[in-house]
Parts: sequence; C-alpha cells; structure tokens
Amino acid sequence: MKKLVLAIAALGLISLTSCKKEYTCSCSILGTTTEAKSGKVKKADAKTWCETADTQAKIVGGSCSLK
Repeated sequence: MKKLVLAIAALGLISLTSCKKEYTCSCSILGTTTEAKSGKVKKADAKTWCETADTQAKIVGGSCSLK
C-alpha cells in the first residue's frame, strides 16, 4: 500500500513540474505598459523569454517582468 501511495505521489509531482502553461511578460517602456503572452511553455522557458525582453527594454530605460 505504501508503495502505491508513493508511486502516485511521485507521478503527481512529475506532472506538476513539467506542466506547460501560458505566461504573460509585462513591459513598461517610456511610460507605456505592454503585455505579451507566451504560447504554452514551461516556466523556465517563459522566464528566459521575458528576461531577454527585459534586457532589450533596459536599452531605452524600460523594464519587463514575468507575471
């Protein structure tokens, strides 16, 4: 019984960590706020995507953050 519960818990944990969702990257540049939605991606990929936008926004004095 313990092995069954442990196996189910492990599968549940794995399914939560590899979940793909839609994320929003909010950017504020020159007083204007814009939001861009990602496709269904992992959180790490969405974070990288938004950090790239943040790097580009900083060139003109803006910033971006993942929501």
